[in-house]
Amino acid sequence: MILIARTDPDAPKHKGISYFLVDMKTPGISTRPLIDMMNNHGFNEVFFENARVPRDCLLGEENRGWYMATTTLDFERSSIGGAVGARKMLEELVAYTRNTRLNGHRLADEVRVRTRLADAGVEAELGRLLSYRVATLQARGQVPNYEASIAKLFNTDMQLRMAKSGMEIMGLYGQLDHRSRWVPLRGRFERQYLWQTGLAVGGGTTEIQKNIIAMRGLGLPRG
Repeated sequence: MILIARTDPDAPKHKGISYFLVDMKTPGISTRPLIDMMNNHGFNEVFFENARVPRDCLLGEENRGWYMATTTLDFERSSIGGAVGARKMLEELVAYTRNTRLNGHRLADEVRVRTRLADAGVEAELGRLLSYRVATLQARGQVPNYEASIAKLFNTDMQLRMAKSGMEIMGLYGQLDHRSRWVPLRGRFERQYLWQTGLAVGGGTTEIQKNIIAMRGLGLPRG
């Protein structure tokens, strides 16, 4: 487990914080599962009760942990996999509309459906290009900062809109649980919609990403 802890109480702001890798079997550390709205157990609450962390668990330089943590987040927020997932979702949705008939015609022939698919196609391509930008920086040995926040913010919102579009195109069937025999595409869009709602918080909230983009990307003053 990664643990960020203050090791110099007199240091200002982001200084005086250190980065540790801690064994979860350490005495005094316990967890409590957090169940999300998809009934999944992917996260835990972690509790420390008189837990002692050995000095050899320190990673990197003492009192410089904040900078290591933010660099870790920059890589986490790259969202490269999200762009690939969005393209796959779009391809499945296009195939569904071509193969599904309603009132004597294909869903793909309806203007409203074609418009939604066109918008989703443009957004999926933009998400791919933003991810390429991040991957290019990483390939050069650089750390993406506001570039990763741009990709994270856009891809998170884009996939949520795509999942919502898919459910609306499918109608009431699109809202069925993935275990239902009647749900289209194995309930992928219903599940994605619930999952993406949480990703607006995970890895840094939407508000945090916008602040990073504004200050570090656009050079705007701190509000």
